[in-house]
Amino acid sequence: MSSRPKPRVLHLAKFYPPERGGMERVLQQLCDMTSDEVENDVLAAHVSRGTVRERVGAVHVTRAGCWARVGSVAVCPSYPIWLRRARADVTVLHEPNAPALVADVLAPGRWPLVVWYHADLVRPSWIYDTVYRPLLQRVLRRAARIIVSSPNLIQHAQGLRGVRGKCVVVPFGIDATAARRPVPVPQWFRTFQAAAKTSMALMVGRMVPYKGVDVFLRALAYTDVSAIIVGSGPELVRYRAMANDLGLADRVMFAGNVPDDELVSAYQQCDFFVLPSVTRQEAFGVVQLEAMACGRPVISTNLPTGVPWVTRHGETGLVVEPGDVKGLSEAISRMGHDAELRLRLGAAAERRVRHEFTLERMRDRTLSVYDDVIKGVGAVPAVAALRRVTQ
Repeated sequence: MSSRPKPRVLHLAKFYPPERGGMERVLQQLCDMTSDEVENDVLAAHVSRGTVRERVGAVHVTRAGCWARVGSVAVCPSYPIWLRRARADVTVLHEPNAPALVADVLAPGRWPLVVWYHADLVRPSWIYDTVYRPLLQRVLRRAARIIVSSPNLIQHAQGLRGVRGKCVVVPFGIDATAARRPVPVPQWFRTFQAAAKTSMALMVGRMVPYKGVDVFLRALAYTDVSAIIVGSGPELVRYRAMANDLGLADRVMFAGNVPDDELVSAYQQCDFFVLPSVTRQEAFGVVQLEAMACGRPVISTNLPTGVPWVTRHGETGLVVEPGDVKGLSEAISRMGHDAELRLRLGAAAERRVRHEFTLERMRDRTLSVYDDVIKGVGAVPAVAALRRVTQ
């Protein structure tokens, strides 16, 4: 794909950085690391009414004005207009993404379509079944390829029933080398670390119900392990109060959002990482990779998603049932008191990231999908997709 002119890829996104979010971060990585081979355009929702067109690095970004919010869904009347005006060789729709699904009905694309299926949408069933599902199924039937981040998502995602034969596995990747770069330890971490009497766990994520912070706090109450929780969100005040009620005020620190270098330092300085998510909204858990790249073992949950596929039980970490306070507390105690276990699992975790979850592998697999779709190559069977990711 190195010949000129470069193929043009149009990404239909919910938002684009500097807006925060897992999908937004992955999309920015995709655009940045493929910019030498393709021209990336992004159509996303803006956070205000005005539409903004700008260049972010090598990426052309159109942020369609948002006139209202219905829950977490942005209402962008001009999104279909900008889609109709766009030109591309292939369109990539990043799902979940209600504005893009609606826009595809009003201004259907004229180019081959790829759907990057980041996660199942978890909503009240009547809303999903009567409104969202028909729009999603229409787009999935039209798609030439459906990209997923793990084999587990092919097997378990409700929205992919009937279209699994189009799925291709492209695992997320990170810059594992950057995770090991020397960074100073922030003062807030030094202060808390000095006061901690035992090992220290780290959790990173938005303060929302599906992340399982409440389960994590209740589990910590049965241990003597300390913990730092990084992130902010609507449930932060409630979780702070809960930690106080459980007698954890001196063992749990809520750090809020922290700069990237300070987050890398937290990964490097903690003893182990915990991802206690409780619903399939946690489709992968890139934060696991970030901890693993720093040589830290992970405790995660056995969700019907890519989460337990990333962290292999007994090999790179420990996996417990979602919502199981007792099981999580036992895993935290075991990890917290067994330094040899942490060392063995952490070393294996770092090797797994360096072999399977690099940005280079993510880039190459993504470009291969673009190339096949533009050339009109037939869909890859799901069985082949499952086999490819292990090679």
